[in-house]
Amino acid sequence: MIMLNVVLVEPEIPPNTGNIARLCAATLSRLHLIRPLGFRTDDKSLKRAGLDYWQHVEVIYHNSLDEFLKAVPENRLILFSKKAKAPYTKAPFQQGSYLLFGKETLGLPDWLIKRFESRCFSIPMWGLTRSLNLSTATGIVVYEAYRQLTNGFHGL
Repeated sequence: MIMLNVVLVEPEIPPNTGNIARLCAATLSRLHLIRPLGFRTDDKSLKRAGLDYWQHVEVIYHNSLDEFLKAVPENRLILFSKKAKAPYTKAPFQQGSYLLFGKETLGLPDWLIKRFESRCFSIPMWGLTRSLNLSTATGIVVYEAYRQLTNGFHGL
């Protein structure tokens, strides 16, 4: 099975993380949470959003973004930001990719986007909103990655 790693950098809203945990359970993806978190992972609202799926998700905690970056291969990182120019459909997905999403209020740090500019992608928007919800954006990207990696979900 192809494995993806969903990485949330300092997530702030428990229901978003719960929804993303459910997504990870549904797709057998790993969930990485980079501290500080805007909630406790035993928080009632997080468990409510994740329902009975939380125990089926492999969750890996990292104490900081720097710690995370030292622990994973840079060539597996793929960043998502509304500030990126290239669309998410052009991302170089591969088995073991780490899909990075920033916190709800600020997104990914500018220094990180600049450092990995060639590995940074966006989800096009043409409406009147400034951004997509974190769990919505994550779902769009994860399913596109699996679509590409499985040749149209063939064999899943």
